[in-house]
Amino acid sequence: MSAVKSNTQRIAILGAESSGKSALAEALAQRYQTVWVPEYLREFVETQQRVPRESEQVMIARTQLEREDAMAPKANEWLFCDTTPLMTAIYSDYYFSSAGDELMALADQHHYDFTVVTAPDLPWVADDLQRESPAVRQAIHERVLAELEEREIPHLLIEGSLAQRVEQVEFALTFLMT
Repeated sequence: MSAVKSNTQRIAILGAESSGKSALAEALAQRYQTVWVPEYLREFVETQQRVPRESEQVMIARTQLEREDAMAPKANEWLFCDTTPLMTAIYSDYYFSSAGDELMALADQHHYDFTVVTAPDLPWVADDLQRESPAVRQAIHERVLAELEEREIPHLLIEGSLAQRVEQVEFALTFLMT
């Protein structure tokens, strides 16, 4: 992580497809009068009109990190990040049976001040190319939790409505305030 703004705390929002990450990131940014970093993968899929290839996974993760760094100077204490290189690595491993060394290195080297995981308890919504099925959502959710446990990354699993999720994160962030 670059030292763009030392007092900005980066909050990773992880979760499977159709689990409310983007809505949560946007709502938290509004609540804290700050900015959030949308998921680059969504833009990629919309622009290219296809899902990314295995060879494009590292570029997607790097672009996400570049956008984080670009938004950090605009942040007001908190920067809410709608995905991370770790999430890209989890999906890459799921779809391509390997995340690759370079992508894993990005996931290993980039740390966040706090990690939130969105539960797959919202209704699943199809999204053309980017979302596959409720079964894949559940499988990815389980992989996210297992990966965080294996890496010993503390995290908060949130569930319920958007308002309930914002409240859960807000409560947790009160403990992170300096």
